[in-house]
Amino acid sequence: MNEIIFVAGDWPVRAIDALIGFGALVLILLVAIAVVIARSGRRGAELAMAHAIRADELEERLSQVLHAQSEASGRVDAMSQALAGRQADMARAVNERLDSVTHRVGQSMENTTRNTMESLRALHERLGIIDNAHKNLTDLTTQVTTLRDVLANKQSRGAFGQARMEAIVQDGLPKGAYEFQFTLSTGKRPDCVVFLPDQRPLCIDAKFPLEAMTALHDARSDEEKRIATQRLRNDVMKHVSDIAEKYLVTGETQEMALMFVPSESVYAEIHDGFDDIIQKAYRARVVLVSPSLLMLAIQVMQQIMKDARMRDAADQIRTEVIKLGDDLGRLRDRVTKLQKHFADANEDVRQILISADKIEKRAGRIEELDFSKTDAPEGPHLVATGAPELFPRKLQAGE
Repeated sequence: MNEIIFVAGDWPVRAIDALIGFGALVLILLVAIAVVIARSGRRGAELAMAHAIRADELEERLSQVLHAQSEASGRVDAMSQALAGRQADMARAVNERLDSVTHRVGQSMENTTRNTMESLRALHERLGIIDNAHKNLTDLTTQVTTLRDVLANKQSRGAFGQARMEAIVQDGLPKGAYEFQFTLSTGKRPDCVVFLPDQRPLCIDAKFPLEAMTALHDARSDEEKRIATQRLRNDVMKHVSDIAEKYLVTGETQEMALMFVPSESVYAEIHDGFDDIIQKAYRARVVLVSPSLLMLAIQVMQQIMKDARMRDAADQIRTEVIKLGDDLGRLRDRVTKLQKHFADANEDVRQILISADKIEKRAGRIEELDFSKTDAPEGPHLVATGAPELFPRKLQAGE
């Protein structure tokens, strides 16, 4: 009833105000009618009837107005109830929406927090990995610096190449097939020799001249590169000539020697950019090998030694094969004898089964007191006794 129906100017008009105004209007109308009737009382009887009729009409209209007022009041109440229901539904929907939004916001914040924590954890792990990598890089830098210092010294570099060559030879060959610092008849001592099947050693030298290669890497101008290149050719060819002169002894050593290059990159650079050095060294019967090629050569030597041992043991293997054939023949004879024994045993078992069948038949006749049938003798090894033998049960075959 306190709902605002309309606004007249700045004055809000509510339903109860409308009802009160309408009632006041009706009362004012009734008073006016009463005043008119009172003033017209003096008129004639004809006007009294008219007034009576008018009063009835007014009363009827008043009843209609009251009925319309009651209907309007009912409609206003229905509208108020509908508005209240709509307001309650809207409030419930708003609360539900707020709850849903609050729940979603909470889940989103929780997921965001979880993702942030996981990202921070992953970032922490990556930072730990980066710290370890930085530490490893620092250690590697220290090792590289130490290796550079080692390679800068000629004696240290020679010891480094010697150690790599010895590790490859020791891993690939058995003891006794090689020797380090072996003394030749000329008094020369190569870094390593490998004894091939003909007992002539294959010499390996591990002292590669690296100074010229370092100078070539450090060269900046074309003139410096040209000088370093010529120096590299001269140093390598001089070392090849020294190896051929010292370690290739006719009738004592192999006709070829190996010059070990302790770096794959240095060997690849020489092989790609200085092919003439490789060819000249090959004509001088000196072969340049990198660590991987030396490993392959050691494996080939090992296979050659194995084949030589197989050839040396061929006669012994042939003798053992002949003895194995004789043993196989004796085994065949013994198996044949064993087969004959099995055949005799099978025949004896068959004869025993025949005797058991006849004994079973005889026991059946004794049980039935029928002696009309006679059995044929089994053979000369069976003796009939004339005395009947009784069995408490029938004998089965094989008993």
